[in-house]
Amino acid sequence: MATMEIGNLGLRFRPQIAINPTRNNYCKQFLGQKKQNKKRFLVCSVVDQKEAKVSSFSNEENALIEALIGIQGRGRSASPQQLQEVERAVKVLEGSDGVSEPTSSSLIEGRWQLMFTTRPGSASPIQRTFVGVDSFSVFQEVFLRTNDPRVSNIVKFSEAIGELKVEALATIKDGKRILFQFDRAAFSFKFLPVKVPYPVPFRLLGDEAKGWLDTTYLSPSGNLRISRGNKGTTFVLQKEAEPRQKLLSSISTGTSVEKAIDEFISLNQNVANPELELLEGEWQMIWSSQVETDSWVENAGNGLMGMQIVKPNGQLKFLVEIFFGIRFSMTGKYEKSGSNTYNVIMDDGAFVAGVYGIPVEMESKFTIEILYTDDKIRISRGYNKILFIHVRVDGSKKK
Repeated sequence: MATMEIGNLGLRFRPQIAINPTRNNYCKQFLGQKKQNKKRFLVCSVVDQKEAKVSSFSNEENALIEALIGIQGRGRSASPQQLQEVERAVKVLEGSDGVSEPTSSSLIEGRWQLMFTTRPGSASPIQRTFVGVDSFSVFQEVFLRTNDPRVSNIVKFSEAIGELKVEALATIKDGKRILFQFDRAAFSFKFLPVKVPYPVPFRLLGDEAKGWLDTTYLSPSGNLRISRGNKGTTFVLQKEAEPRQKLLSSISTGTSVEKAIDEFISLNQNVANPELELLEGEWQMIWSSQVETDSWVENAGNGLMGMQIVKPNGQLKFLVEIFFGIRFSMTGKYEKSGSNTYNVIMDDGAFVAGVYGIPVEMESKFTIEILYTDDKIRISRGYNKILFIHVRVDGSKKK
């Protein structure tokens, strides 16, 4: 039997449950024919903090947060380039002036949400199963200043289902390192009045239930932490969500997205420069407020799914991957009509396979209103006044 570990922090035990989610290379998008009045959303890897306060981040911390946007599965599906950007930002922070002795600071106390983790060769089946599933929230609780100091790893399945909590007795070794030994675990299901112990023989596991965790960076604000574990894994954890991640968290869970959009835009209004541009690049749609029609081609042609490719000289393309190398492409032009609005005419559609294409006669005219944009994320109102959120996936920067 394969052994497993939660969050690769040293706990190993035999599997009792199996979850096998299906995913694609970017996010889990629900495409194809749907019933009326259903909204599309993508599941992305983000922080899930319901009552997070807006807090400031240093330039170096923002560089790490920027590198994490667009990475799903908490690093599971990161490209080599994305991993390099994250590792580079991590090393900058580890060499900067964070809290000098994190384990002696009260800032390390509390519940931390896992944003990103590397996947070394020792990654266990449970780490691959739970940590890489965006619809689950993964937390670590650190409480060292009690009569029973503990480090706990938590997988929260949903508000309706409950969570799995694996607890370890903790000891401070020095200013950076925490020693721990797992000693109990239990499921807390919302539909049961009592906890269900997880049958793990901790006493029989010996050294397999022990480990250590180094905190290599703790932000002076107490909101961002980088840790490295005894299995060679790097963790990025956060207490209070950066505004963009709070928005993406609402998308991930599919709850109160439009409210989160309003809050995010109100926090990022630029009164001094109200001009908002349709930035060039490849923009993947991750959420829309649309009510789908019965016509898949109409949805694709109106930019209600897939990717927008914004090119120079007013050129625009909508691109939807269908299956086995077959794509639907719709091209057209955009022209600025106001400080943050663009008139769009899409009139050249085709199903494309390699160098071959089958033309589709259709035309779509609408206005795109940019509500917010930066180098990573864009919020807009488009066809039929539908709200959209796109993230940039080509890595390009505004010139």
